[in-house]
Amino acid sequence: MTCQPTTTPPADGIDFGALREKYRVERERRLRSEGQAQYVRPTGAFVPDYSVDPYKPVEPRAPIDEDIETIVLGAGWGGIMAGHHLTKQGVTDFRNIDTAGDFGGVWYWNQYPGVQCDNDAYCYLPFLEEMGFMPSRKFTDGHEIQAYARQVAERSGFAERALFHTQVTCLTWDDTIQRWRITTNRGDTIRARFVIVASGVLNMPKLPNVPGIEQFKGKIFHTSRWDYGYTGGRYGNPQLDRLGDKRVAIVGTGATAIQTVPPLARHAKHLYVIQRTPSTVDKRPNPPTDVQWASSLQPGWQKERIANFHRGAQEVFRPGEADLICDIWTEINRNLQAEVAALGRELTMDEFLAKREEMDFRVMERLRARCDELVDDPETAEALKPYYYHMCKRPLSSDEYYPAFNRPNVTLVDVSETQGLEAMTADGFMAGGVEHAVDCMIFASGFEVTSDLERRWSIPVFEGRDGLSIYDHWRNGPSTLHGTMTHGFPNMGFIGYIQGGINSSVTEHFGSQCAHIAWIVGEATRRGARVVEPTSEAQEAYVRAYTEIRIDVSAMQARCPPGYFNNEGETMPKWALFPGWGHGWDHFEAMLAQWRETGAMEGMALTA
Repeated sequence: MTCQPTTTPPADGIDFGALREKYRVERERRLRSEGQAQYVRPTGAFVPDYSVDPYKPVEPRAPIDEDIETIVLGAGWGGIMAGHHLTKQGVTDFRNIDTAGDFGGVWYWNQYPGVQCDNDAYCYLPFLEEMGFMPSRKFTDGHEIQAYARQVAERSGFAERALFHTQVTCLTWDDTIQRWRITTNRGDTIRARFVIVASGVLNMPKLPNVPGIEQFKGKIFHTSRWDYGYTGGRYGNPQLDRLGDKRVAIVGTGATAIQTVPPLARHAKHLYVIQRTPSTVDKRPNPPTDVQWASSLQPGWQKERIANFHRGAQEVFRPGEADLICDIWTEINRNLQAEVAALGRELTMDEFLAKREEMDFRVMERLRARCDELVDDPETAEALKPYYYHMCKRPLSSDEYYPAFNRPNVTLVDVSETQGLEAMTADGFMAGGVEHAVDCMIFASGFEVTSDLERRWSIPVFEGRDGLSIYDHWRNGPSTLHGTMTHGFPNMGFIGYIQGGINSSVTEHFGSQCAHIAWIVGEATRRGARVVEPTSEAQEAYVRAYTEIRIDVSAMQARCPPGYFNNEGETMPKWALFPGWGHGWDHFEAMLAQWRETGAMEGMALTA
């Protein structure tokens, strides 16, 4: 399952200067001065209550009053992997708490038609060898992922302890009992020695702050709260048979819309696709998993594949290393490796970076050419072309998205000139001064990914020692030891894109954090320590070292169009996804492994 370099337009046929200027112009005309304020939390009378689960009814239960060793906030992959690694450390007195009705996190909430993993599932799904599980295909379906997530929790022995449909309302550290006091909307009163915050990065939906949205008389919902009662069909079976007489608009052309536009186009009377910035959309070969290939895999194959994916997507392939992933995520480095090898000499860093930018332009030219090849109307094809660097937006793939625009019932509405949707009326939406009447408005407008913590975390009161709010403590960005714990918040671990190593596979990244935190919890328990917390001196030293070696990605952020990678156009977003440990993932992992192996827990204060 290896592959060869792709055929891209030759460098001598591309005006790189003109493309750089085109990229700049396209970015500038999409920028909005409001930044993240152009989006709002989905609350108010005109939209559904997004704390309500449309997929499962809330099961009544009595309030819980208990002391417990550990609470894990979240039951998505971060929370599941935290539970798995806690169990391995011998810590079994814990619960997951989640507002969802089951395990899965993003794979529970996103039950929209067409939902699939949009990168290599053989890398993305954790513990495949340990669980004896193999995805049915490379880009496997969402319902399979959610079912597997529950399976991991069940096999690890903690599924039945979870508290679902439960929202934490207050989380405070009580020094007198050296525990976290937790209250919930279900009347629970819990005192936990440890807390692991595994809220994820795709957990809080957001809506564009569109003027007049409260006037709309039709149906409104976000793709992460899909209303099959309105559209027809069901999760895993996108036969949206109730849309045959409905005019539908979908706002957004990111990862979600790429997957859900084709089924909407097949079933709606008319579909308007409202686009601010187009995505890159490559081909998506997705046959069933080859049984012979799967049976030939040797022990350790998944770790090897994940490492290969990380090098191909974010770093660089080793000399002679085959690309095991073979898709849009790794194409630039795959092509670059072949061309550098053909030169027969090592390049200087400046030469390599110039060569890489050249390959980026060439791959993007290939992707833009797909629009002309697959979309009949030249004006529509041109509007669908992405003019930016490859990793400015999430790379996507679909064989059905572009052809959907050849249907007579599908209209692309480009709103780049107004930097987003202009307005809504009682009967539809305004674009270019023209009102379009619709019966249903679907928002594929994403999540609070890199915005401020208050917008992402739905815990009203979150206070550490001496009443210090986490929102104030991290007002200007995180300050941690190892990217997982912070001074002033004892016995608490954090999972996410915070301040550590960054792996291209989100589950590998989160899983490493979970293993590290679980080891600290387990070791503190084995040593009889009631409290474990980074010292302020160790934290300051780590942050200083992290900052000194951090790779400066501000230039890339400044040349990308607004989106969640740069928090709507910021050049130095404090919650950026990718500025990790400057020496790379492998170095960071080795550093933490050595820290654990010494057993000294250097930089941690333990209270017996």
